[in-house]
Amino acid sequence: MYSGRVTTNAKQIVLRFDAGTLLLDGVERDAADGIVVPAAFRWDERVRRWRAPALAYRHVVKALTRGGVAFADEARAYHQFDFPTKFTVEPRPYQQEAISAWRKAERCGVVILPTGAGKSLVAQMAIEQTQRSTLVVVPTIDLMNQWYDLLLSSFQAEVGLIGGGFFEVGALTVTTYASAFRFMERLGNNFGLVIFDECHHLPGDVFRYAAEMSLAPFRLGLTATPERADGADEMLEELIGPTVYRREARELAGEYLSDYSVVRLHVEMSAAERAAYEAERAVFKSFLQQKNIRLSSMRGWQLFIAASARSSEGRRAMMAYRESKRIALGTDAKLRVLSELLRRHRRDRVLIFTAENEMVYRISEQFLIPAITHETNIKERREWLAAFNAGDVLALATSKVLNEGVNIPAASVAVVLSGSGSTREHIQRLGRILRKQPDKEATLYEVVTLDTTEEGISRRRSGEQFRTSAGRSESRSLLGSDL
Repeated sequence: MYSGRVTTNAKQIVLRFDAGTLLLDGVERDAADGIVVPAAFRWDERVRRWRAPALAYRHVVKALTRGGVAFADEARAYHQFDFPTKFTVEPRPYQQEAISAWRKAERCGVVILPTGAGKSLVAQMAIEQTQRSTLVVVPTIDLMNQWYDLLLSSFQAEVGLIGGGFFEVGALTVTTYASAFRFMERLGNNFGLVIFDECHHLPGDVFRYAAEMSLAPFRLGLTATPERADGADEMLEELIGPTVYRREARELAGEYLSDYSVVRLHVEMSAAERAAYEAERAVFKSFLQQKNIRLSSMRGWQLFIAASARSSEGRRAMMAYRESKRIALGTDAKLRVLSELLRRHRRDRVLIFTAENEMVYRISEQFLIPAITHETNIKERREWLAAFNAGDVLALATSKVLNEGVNIPAASVAVVLSGSGSTREHIQRLGRILRKQPDKEATLYEVVTLDTTEEGISRRRSGEQFRTSAGRSESRSLLGSDL
């Protein structure tokens, strides 16, 4: 808990914020007896001061106070506000449970709710109850604009923007993870509450500094899918707080989210596609065997990438891997199934997901469906999403950019033609179609090529969590197709 005893030499003790860290002035390094310096501090010989991460502010203040140390807190620059709401929204029982659990955890923690369950209302209640200058951190510019509009419509308060060409700090401020990392060194003491939306982004090598350089004593993380493939989601407790509340889609389906079913459709490649697929897989597997690389090991994929760059055989193996994947994910049988599904759901709003942009454009051209990828400019993307929500367009084809951060409540059908092995991606895509609408029952179709590595990916992606009465799952084969 403590790093040692030091004396103050009768100087005034001052806690300061300095470039994303805390400095303790008025405390010497060596002495016989005096105050106890909180454990987060380390002596910085460059400035001859005790220095700690800004993240430790909450614990530092508590430790100094418990130790009976009189100090001047010049670190925090945030303010206390009364945020009058423009209208009152009655929270659902689980939203009230979530905010109560967060308050019980001293207003530090992660709330996990499925897409469409109203995580933003939990955030609004946190803002209203905490009454401190607040920063909302989001992954994309689109989501930043959505939060800006939401806060403006919800609170009688000055709302600022940092990102997308804006640098405005208000009582409530919205920014992106990238901008938060860039500016937190300067602004890390300006906010008493930080809300990390889609907080699974936070533990990245860069974005985590947005949490570490902020002294905000109150923190809320929101996500539907906290788990990360690299295991870094374990850092969320250190950066935000423990998981205080969690509900899954299957628990809320029917009453608060749309009832849904997950249908896995199996298709077969043509003889020509199968021959090409097996030939490319043979090249790929032969190289792995030659180099004694096992992809099932923790570092298998990294070893393959490194080995593939060292020789012409390695580069050919990488090309073989990519070509076999392209054949499996883009088989003509999948497009025939898509044609049937679009005919079956010709009156529904349909989202079509693929792993590669090439397939998105192929679908767009063949079925005359608008395509949205990372290459689509913001204005065009907004126009297509507005047309989709209005019913002027009944289908959209996309890769990954609609996995999160979009509001498309009318969508009721998702067709996943290909994707990664990530459970998060599967949950995110399912979440796009779960927003409650009258008489709506959502359906997610997953189209999988038989006898390929895609089958294993599909099993990992879906998992057993969807095999419930609320979220039905079935498989079908389409052969041939105070601080």
